[in-house]
Amino acid sequence: MRDFQQFEWDASVDADCRAIIRLAIAEDLGQQQDWTTVALVPADRQGAANVVTREAGIVAGMPAVAAVIEEMKSQLKASPTSADGERVEPGATLVRLQGNVRDLLTLERTLLNLLSRLMGIATLASQYVAEVAGTSAKVYDTRKTTPGWRRLEKYAARCGGASNHRMGLYDAVLIKDNHLAQRGSAASDAADAVRDVRSFLKNQQDQTDLVVEIEVDTLDQFAAVLPAKPDIVLLDNLPPAMLRKAVKMRDETAPEIQLEASGGVNLQTLREIAETGVERISVGALTHSARSLDIGLDWQTV
Repeated sequence: MRDFQQFEWDASVDADCRAIIRLAIAEDLGQQQDWTTVALVPADRQGAANVVTREAGIVAGMPAVAAVIEEMKSQLKASPTSADGERVEPGATLVRLQGNVRDLLTLERTLLNLLSRLMGIATLASQYVAEVAGTSAKVYDTRKTTPGWRRLEKYAARCGGASNHRMGLYDAVLIKDNHLAQRGSAASDAADAVRDVRSFLKNQQDQTDLVVEIEVDTLDQFAAVLPAKPDIVLLDNLPPAMLRKAVKMRDETAPEIQLEASGGVNLQTLREIAETGVERISVGALTHSARSLDIGLDWQTV
């Protein structure tokens, strides 16, 4: 089965994380310092604190702890007690921090914001994945991500068990309604668009292996595009009855083509969509509607 890049915590994700951390440092400190902490805490004071989740969820972003410490040039030792992808209950310690108290207090909010956001996405993704258990469908994220956070948010979705759709405009072809609209409105034009893309890619060095996907929103469009053999057809906003018809049509004429459902997908509609037989369900809500998990810093006695 052709698929998109699936994100792990690699050099590219780490680099994006560090860029976000540097922006967060600039937001919090500017060119100055944490005046509250400097006024109240001696420069050499040592201490320890635990990063603790206040609610159940899926861990995501543990490598970000070391990145925050390094980017803030902190004198802290981090001892993780949880791993990415692990389910934790309220009160669970994620990581223990020990060292200079000024450093600990200054980086607190940057670290908590990162982990709260990533764990919120991972936790929501895990709920969607649980809903499709036992079906042939996999849950995919989308490009509806926070600007600058895409690799991190896609990584978090993976921690929750979801799959990654294309990273950006550069690593797959997805012919959408507006691409077709500027060419004309005939149903057969969808097939022509796929053929034109295939022909174009043949002349592009190192791009012949790109996944080619096309979005359709009627069964007439769908029937017309099947002979062009895209890798994936995205069925946009089709009700379950029509999705089942599309699956049957595909099975009879082009079983190698993958089908993706999108539009109007939430935890209440997901199971019925998954049971139609589509292989993929893309869910923008994984990233654009995830609520940050409640995570706090609890002071400890050294």
